[in-house]
Amino acid sequence: MSALKDRLFRWMPGLPELVRYQRMNLRPDVLAGLSVAAVALPVSIAYAQLAGFSPVVGLYSTILPMLVYALFGTSRQLIMGPDAATCAMIAATLTPLAVAGSEQYLSFAVTLTLMAGVFCIIAGKCGLGFFADFLSRPILMGLLNGVGINIIISQLGKVTKLALQGHGVISQLESLLRQLPAAHGPTVALALGSLAVFLVVKYAAPRVPAPLVAMVAAVIVSGVFGVARHGVAVVGEISSALPAVHLPALPPPDSVGTLVTGAAGLALISFCSAMSTCRGFAAKNGYDIDASREFVALGACDLASALSQGFAISGADSRTAVNDSVGGKTRLVSVVAALTVLLALFLFTNLIALIPTATLGAILIGSSLGLMNFRQIWNLRRYSRAEFRIALATLAGVVLIGVMEGIVLAVTLALVRFLSRIARPPDHELGRIAGMDGFYELAHYPEAEAVPGLLIYRFESPLTFFNADYFRQRVLQLVARARGPVRWVLLDAVSITDSDITGMLAVKRLEGELRAKNIRLTVAGREAEFREWLDARGLRVEDVNITLYPSRHIALAAYLEASRKDVETWG
Repeated sequence: MSALKDRLFRWMPGLPELVRYQRMNLRPDVLAGLSVAAVALPVSIAYAQLAGFSPVVGLYSTILPMLVYALFGTSRQLIMGPDAATCAMIAATLTPLAVAGSEQYLSFAVTLTLMAGVFCIIAGKCGLGFFADFLSRPILMGLLNGVGINIIISQLGKVTKLALQGHGVISQLESLLRQLPAAHGPTVALALGSLAVFLVVKYAAPRVPAPLVAMVAAVIVSGVFGVARHGVAVVGEISSALPAVHLPALPPPDSVGTLVTGAAGLALISFCSAMSTCRGFAAKNGYDIDASREFVALGACDLASALSQGFAISGADSRTAVNDSVGGKTRLVSVVAALTVLLALFLFTNLIALIPTATLGAILIGSSLGLMNFRQIWNLRRYSRAEFRIALATLAGVVLIGVMEGIVLAVTLALVRFLSRIARPPDHELGRIAGMDGFYELAHYPEAEAVPGLLIYRFESPLTFFNADYFRQRVLQLVARARGPVRWVLLDAVSITDSDITGMLAVKRLEGELRAKNIRLTVAGREAEFREWLDARGLRVEDVNITLYPSRHIALAAYLEASRKDVETWG
């Protein structure tokens, strides 16, 4: 029994905390759970419509994933649920395959969510939590700003009651401008009013759930004035029953590739989004999280959402921030929030039916404004022009060609930049400063001078097939440019953290070319690693004609001693 208990505790990191729950945390956890539910309810409904589903599907995608994460997650504060970037990617993946809101669309969504969940669990079990670092900060900046713009444009049809044509941002804006005179006045007025309430509450009273206030105000207006009779679209009747669990139909063969690609992208983006949120709050509150376990937890949440006939979810930064600000202490917050949303699903469907779709659009627009921070991207220019360009490329790609395509473009650019830095890494010729210890870059310290007859070279990268020939040519160039004759080349190997066979062959070839010029090649640092590499291949140091030294200082002393003996011999 004890072994089973220990195994359950390992599988479910949140279970020990719930089993050994301390009653002193009950009050803050219940208050935080109710506050999280107050935000999750309207946001889940709005994001469901963003992703192309009926409002109730957003609630289905909220309840069970929160309960599952309370058991499997390693963050005490992260709240799972529908997420802006994830919903935008779902819509971008499924819209070409089926009509939004149709049974086929929902079936594709469940399949997509199942695939994403399986990918996450496999990645977590394989220890791929480091994927959280795969999308750099500039890429995430561009992604969130681009997604924010996409969401705002996508909601303009709802807040004007216009049927916008096309799927891209440019085509939808053109359609909006052509039809703008036909915008429905009451719908626009209600949307502007809802947006104003949202923004005023958000900035004037940050602790108050702005989406809930905007939604309640709109429901009151809708019920009192009967806005539906004036042509304003409302959510309408929704089912208060739990979803009927059934497996989705197998997708047609021609859609499998799209779903697999979309699921892989969803797994990566939703994981990186969740990790950026839970890492931030974990650091703020002084505890650690396990990235690989978080991958598994996200996969379990996606499977739970698919079981609920819902869609893929992620860590929700706004709801997690509410949890933190109200003072939630444990994972019980997620349990309380999930049960509260479930209760609302049973008791308040009549009120949910009165919500104007224009209000949901306004809530999404208001939430999207919080995703956008152009100043942050602009400030990147001060630190790295290359990363600034990557952020801009991501933003432009997400807006102009789509979320998935924009991410692929940005990751490709980032990889090209990374490979170019490996292929042509920084390197330095080192020298000495009179009266000072150590070695100094000649390019950065004008007072530093090269040791006569000794070329000290540092190559700041692993030595691989990407850069081995470049390394060899750089050494030969520096030898050719030296002011006087070079007798020794000393390679500072401390910064060469790894080498493949191509790199070692380049070193061996370099040794032969230098020997032909009566120049001796020596290596300082990583002596043990170099000998191990040779031993593993049945080679001896003597076979490669390279002298190894433990450090630069010992190599310099050996060179000076050899030079003194040469002077004594020939002088």
